[in-house]
Amino acid sequence: MREITGAELVELSNRTEVKIIDIRQVDAYNGWSLRGEKRGGHIANAKSLPVKWADYIDWIEVVRHKDILPEHTLVIYGYEKADIEKAANRFLKAGYYNISLYCGFVEEWSAIDLFPMNRMARYRNLVHAQWVQDLISGKRPDGYDNKKYVIVHAHYRNRNAYLSGHIPGAIDMDTLALEAPETWNRRTPEELKQSLENHGITSDTTVILYGKYMSPDKTDPFPGSAAGDIGAMRCAFIMLYAGVKDVRVLNGGFQAWEDAGFGVSFTDVPKIKVSDFGSVIPARPGLAVDTPEAKKMIASSDSELVCVRSRTEYIGEESGYNYIEKKGRIPGAIFADCGSDAYHMENYRNVDQTTREFPEISEMWRKSGITHDKHLAFYCGTGWRGSEAFINAWLMGYPGISVYDGGWFEWSSDPDNPYEVGVPDVQASKK
Repeated sequence: MREITGAELVELSNRTEVKIIDIRQVDAYNGWSLRGEKRGGHIANAKSLPVKWADYIDWIEVVRHKDILPEHTLVIYGYEKADIEKAANRFLKAGYYNISLYCGFVEEWSAIDLFPMNRMARYRNLVHAQWVQDLISGKRPDGYDNKKYVIVHAHYRNRNAYLSGHIPGAIDMDTLALEAPETWNRRTPEELKQSLENHGITSDTTVILYGKYMSPDKTDPFPGSAAGDIGAMRCAFIMLYAGVKDVRVLNGGFQAWEDAGFGVSFTDVPKIKVSDFGSVIPARPGLAVDTPEAKKMIASSDSELVCVRSRTEYIGEESGYNYIEKKGRIPGAIFADCGSDAYHMENYRNVDQTTREFPEISEMWRKSGITHDKHLAFYCGTGWRGSEAFINAWLMGYPGISVYDGGWFEWSSDPDNPYEVGVPDVQASKK
């Protein structure tokens, strides 16, 4: 192993056999300047592989999933030389022998504008644990210029998820406050107004949302009660739709908070009601699509309906829910595989529950025909997974995005709506 310069890295980066590996935490990769670097983000085309993952038992599976193979030339960079060397030694033990180290990211690469970098378009809306810790400690973290904030621990009919440990100062919010159990669609504007006001949220409040992943089991009567991590994404979408101007999501949820070693509270924090939300709801009506518009989108060459469900749901082997009888998919929708089932988002998450490397999500979508030049409406069974995919697209700066709120539940409830089962012959965009 040898250290290389920025000029050498520029030359290496043009070679197809070279893999540049960013071993900093994913938040730095996304865009946060965590060591005072001039430019936040990552070296162009780098892969995100935080050094803390090197201690995970399934580390090598993650590496291979990212198409980082022993025949590749590796360039490893990060903040601290000790961490760079730790990651390099982990690769050596796994049979990777062509490794170079780059230790000049902060002082050289980020400081020279000619060196190419990328970052997530809305990285400031995907905050890290230290950012939240600074906020509740009375500091003014980067990108926060407000005077009022509310931290929301989202859950579905499971206050114990909150009472068993939460971020100090956070209030709890049942997803039922924002969506109706009869349809699982967003509530009416009048209901949303009352719910948000009851939780102390106005259109000008900075809201930081997170949930707690509790290993949901789809055979349980209420599996969503253990999937507060996805529930937080659902709440974030509905708040954006309603008109909350500054919505943030804690990357990695409660697990990220615990991994950072910050304190946990067991206090049931009271909600401080506000008198008026402060704007007309919905302020962004175009973020939600209902069935009539979804049908128009399927027929249009300028839009796509994007199915964020598991493969078994997509081909009609199961509905995915114990309360949905019909199995199948909406004809014409593009498949954007969520993962194993209706309560997991493995294809959109890292092993530590942080959001997956955003260029990987974009590339996964591109291969399926999902591109940012079209109006995209994400859906799933009832809206949670569709909302998480929407948040991913929103964070990446996709311009025309919505959630088809009714999803498979609403579509399949109408016997006149067509549906398909089985493996499709061709999975491609409409021409």
